Amino acid sequence: MDILETLKNRRSCRAYKPELISKDALERIIEAGKYAATGMGKQSPIIVAVSDKQTRDELSAMNAAFLAAPAHGSNDPFYGAPQVLVVLADKSVPTYLYDGSLVLGNMMNEAASIGVGSCWIHRAKQMFESEAGKALLAKWGISGDYEGIGNLVVGYPDGDVPAAKPRKEGYVHYV
Repeated sequence: MDILETLKNRRSCRAYKPELISKDALERIIEAGKYAATGMGKQSPIIVAVSDKQTRDELSAMNAAFLAAPAHGSNDPFYGAPQVLVVLADKSVPTYLYDGSLVLGNMMNEAASIGVGSCWIHRAKQMFESEAGKALLAKWGISGDYEGIGNLVVGYPDGDVPAAKPRKEGYVHYV
């Protein structure tokens, strides 16, 4: 699939099969994230690839604690996805938030290009500012002034991925 077709057809997936994606697929998605543009080439983000079910479930529960209401009638804000790619970024770099966002975008687009579903789940900032989140970072050997940018859940879609909605009027202004 060419890049524009991937961009036009990628949509967030909110239902996943329970099996892990292949190691090759996971590595491709991560590689796309590693090559995202970053301000001044500082590469402020890091990616934590979580395939361990116990850790994945712990992250889901941490995320759910910040939800005002359950996600689509479920207590799992990760929609049953078996794997999570946590993106954190070094707050000492002025462009850290944008850098981490680009990493997430690259990974979502690569996932779509190879038939893997994904969804950016917010509240990573709150998760990793909490004592439980800080304890996980320490357990993982991550030190420094990192902020959670997003959790990218990935897995094989369970059902059809929604079609793109028409683009809004006035999206672009030519000058």
